[in-house]
Amino acid sequence: MTAGKAIGWGIALAMTLAFNANGATTRYLVKFKSKAAFQSVQNSSKQMGLLGQKAQSQQFKLFSSDAAVVQTLPQLEMAVIESNSEAAVNSLKNHPAIALIEKEVFHPAPKPMITRSANISAAPARARSTDVPRPWGIDAVKAPEAWGTTRGANVRVLVLDTGLDAEHSAISSRFEKGRNFTGGSDQDITDEIGHGTHVSGTILADGVGGELVGVAPEARLLMGKVCASNGCSSIAIANGINWAIEENVNVVNMSLGGFFITQAERDALTSADAAGVMVIAASGNDGTGRVSFPAAFGTVMAVGAVDSTLTKAEFSQWGRELDIVAPGVEVVSSVPQGMGRGSQMTMTVGDKGESDVRSLPFVGSPLRELNSELVFAGLGREGDFEGVDVRGKIALISRGEITFKEKAEHALANGARGMVVFNSVDGLMQGALTEDGSEGALPAVMIEKTVGESIKASLAGGETVMARVVIEPSNYASFQGTSMATPHVAGVAALVRAANPNLTPSQVRDVMKQTATPLGPNSNNEYGAGMVNADAAVAQAMSQSVIRLSKVTGL
Repeated sequence: MTAGKAIGWGIALAMTLAFNANGATTRYLVKFKSKAAFQSVQNSSKQMGLLGQKAQSQQFKLFSSDAAVVQTLPQLEMAVIESNSEAAVNSLKNHPAIALIEKEVFHPAPKPMITRSANISAAPARARSTDVPRPWGIDAVKAPEAWGTTRGANVRVLVLDTGLDAEHSAISSRFEKGRNFTGGSDQDITDEIGHGTHVSGTILADGVGGELVGVAPEARLLMGKVCASNGCSSIAIANGINWAIEENVNVVNMSLGGFFITQAERDALTSADAAGVMVIAASGNDGTGRVSFPAAFGTVMAVGAVDSTLTKAEFSQWGRELDIVAPGVEVVSSVPQGMGRGSQMTMTVGDKGESDVRSLPFVGSPLRELNSELVFAGLGREGDFEGVDVRGKIALISRGEITFKEKAEHALANGARGMVVFNSVDGLMQGALTEDGSEGALPAVMIEKTVGESIKASLAGGETVMARVVIEPSNYASFQGTSMATPHVAGVAALVRAANPNLTPSQVRDVMKQTATPLGPNSNNEYGAGMVNADAAVAQAMSQSVIRLSKVTGL
């Protein structure tokens, strides 16, 4: 391409402002065939001072078409255009300067997968809200063993997700900056879903003062909000990757995706890899033998999920593209302050003294304090309430046969003020009272099997059992999903890149796969290379650094 053509294309940008009479517009990503062509468009746009102009009544036109340039992405050599005329956009597709025009699409927004069936441990009933036991996944990936070498200092991790509570006490010291690519204020990264804050805590929560600790607690955090309630825009994702390259971050965490990937997104990911930015993404939660995108794309590290027994999670997608697995079940991490739920429970049997009871609140429990008598109502089935007076009292119900939601509905319909469910197996679990995690009408907690059986026996013996149950806001919650596994791997990648900054993204992927702990049976690549191992990966990264230094110095 000659300089004359580049100048010509720049001049071809319409010099006029026009009125958009039809209102709503569609956005597109445009990729140019050469750097010179892109720069000509960018320079002309800047000279006219109209880049980013959003008012539909005054828009800057591209190549004398009816499409307005509203943004450029320099690291990707792409532009964002808007138009309400499909014909105008089609007319640009054959322009000699344009390689690709792609309509904006929305991938499903990531949502927390609420724990529904697996048993987990709980902190003591009266533990302070700032005392967060180290999540099991941190030890499972052997992060503490690697901390003697590095804790991730000087590494910058960009999370592309639903936003962040940047003032969360476990994260604020690690937060560097954020951008909102979903519309509105560029600086508004408010996390209304909780997903991005949860992911971030697993990667790099600082662990100070008894707070949550992440895999790489000295790494730095950048947040790119690319997902909102309506989904994750392909343009927002391209913006986030452009920003990753611009900021020269070391690792990008993408706990998001779907069944397809656009060509512009492929090109963006290729550019990130070429720029030395490592991208890690979730394999998906449909439990099928097909890895979701962007995880399935060649330059991206695809992550599946295992539970605390190191068995593949039922929901975790697998397939030939799966690279590695990490903890993705019962993952406790940070959520926007107050979005989580904690509980305290005490009981008094007859004239005996008050005793603490370990409990976990159900997802969907409203904030409330109850002081009332416990009444046993069997399994909480509709017929179990016949002849049982639970009005104004707390229904004690055993786990089994019907859903927690149904148990709560029956208790509420019979006048109960609250519900205490005792487990049918050892340990505790955090169930849900609603399908979507929204707030229900009845406060409810789960207690351990042995405690519940003991209360049941006391009631059968004619003793009165009084309970005090408090559902209180918490800054932490337990989620599950490959979204929760991915940040464990991103944290390990941060440790590896801190240990050896000279490794390319491809080399980091190789190190992590070569040092993973094999799991199986793995005949269909359900586990990829196995469980990510921070200690072994950091050690190998360091040894490669020593080998490289020896070659350079001739030692």
